[in-house]
Amino acid sequence: MNTHSGRIRGIAEGDIVVFKGVPYAALPVGPLRWLPAQPHPGWSGTLDATTYSPSSPQAVREGDPVLGSHGLPPFDEDCLTLNVWTPGTDDARRPVLVWIHGGAFISGSGAMPQYSGETFARAGDLVVVNLNYRLGPLGLLYFEPDDGAEHGNVWLTDQLAALRWVHDNIAAFGGDPGNVTVAGQSAGALSAAALAGRGGATRLFQRAILQSAPLGMPLSRPAESLARTAAYLEIAGAKDIEELRTVPWPLLVEATVRLVGATGEWGHWTAPFMPVLDGSTVLRHPVENLLGGPGADIDVLIGWTREEASFHFTLNKMYAAATKEQVLRRAQDTFGGSAAEAYAAYAAARPGARPIDVLVDLTTDEAFRKPILAFAEARAAKGRPVWAYEFDFPTPAYDGRLGAPHCLDLPFVFDNLAAWSHAPFLAGLHARTSDGLAKSMHQAWISFIRTGDPNHPAIPRWDRYDQRTRTTMRFDRVTTAVSHLAPH
Repeated sequence: MNTHSGRIRGIAEGDIVVFKGVPYAALPVGPLRWLPAQPHPGWSGTLDATTYSPSSPQAVREGDPVLGSHGLPPFDEDCLTLNVWTPGTDDARRPVLVWIHGGAFISGSGAMPQYSGETFARAGDLVVVNLNYRLGPLGLLYFEPDDGAEHGNVWLTDQLAALRWVHDNIAAFGGDPGNVTVAGQSAGALSAAALAGRGGATRLFQRAILQSAPLGMPLSRPAESLARTAAYLEIAGAKDIEELRTVPWPLLVEATVRLVGATGEWGHWTAPFMPVLDGSTVLRHPVENLLGGPGADIDVLIGWTREEASFHFTLNKMYAAATKEQVLRRAQDTFGGSAAEAYAAYAAARPGARPIDVLVDLTTDEAFRKPILAFAEARAAKGRPVWAYEFDFPTPAYDGRLGAPHCLDLPFVFDNLAAWSHAPFLAGLHARTSDGLAKSMHQAWISFIRTGDPNHPAIPRWDRYDQRTRTTMRFDRVTTAVSHLAPH
């Protein structure tokens, strides 16, 4: 197989051909740390693309009570690679799915079995690509423009380089560069929005799937980001970027763990690093790319899980023991003088609600549901195609306390629940209640990727979201199209 950088050799896995660890940009080390992704110099001979490359440096917390773990060792800065699954290296011009993993911009990997493109490639006759990109401090630290670095957001330059690789090379893998969908969950969804309309005169993708996009989480301003960088430098024991370039990446990851502990805010869904509105790589909130400008005509499928924030709060002993007074103080950050009325409304909406339940619902609304619906309303007002969904299927794990948390839709969308067997949040799930939902969601995503419309015979009619019916597909034990879920 020939690519623009050189010849590669993949591996057949049943009826799918897989190419793993294919470089799409130069190794970002030494003077290239914190610079935008640079073109790969290429190679001579044939590159062995039969094993995954290292994942982006990150801390992996084994024993996570929800996911078990997220991220797959080994880790190394030599991580700017992608993986391709294809039914055939022919000229079939198949639709292409590019998957961008989430993980709060500090964890995740294209090598994780959960994100294998095998199921989509086989069931949908698609070419599937997923990718690694720089995470944590290596991808999101922000420096002064004259510090010898890009302002920030080198993670985005990585993803953009990967999309350009897809455009230039995917035809050789049986894919159609003119029929590309970029999809992602959480930070990956925010990434897909940030990429919309990029590429100049070259249209890099036609459709976007945004799963659990944290549209309500504020992005960083330059002044805030510089303060965060100063705090990080102090933790890492470096005086400036040049000295930081000499610090081994394991020490950078260690400093990130310490930064997480120093920057958390009670009752808020926060992340140690967020994209920076730097006036260069990110000019506005990424979702605005899909409302106006060159990304406005991209087809969009977007949704959330019903209890997104239970992922973060419910199994944390500190939050599980939260008092009404603590949650009221947290509610004041959002509702000000109306916090008591808001608390009462949330409590009334969930019979027997405890303070932790109010915190979960409030934060889910603030970070995910309400801004996602506001985006759907804005797209509909402009006559732009958008399909909305809510994932309501509750996990039986932990006696049902999690409900439908952040990430629970992923095994269903990929239709690969066995690949998530290590994840505690699937404990107790029975095939008879989950397999049908997984197959119907998986097929809806395939239909959207192939045609720009998620409808297929196994689900009820799924109309575009508009301001009259506000149709939202509710995925649960019984999947139904509901209306009037407008933000309130």
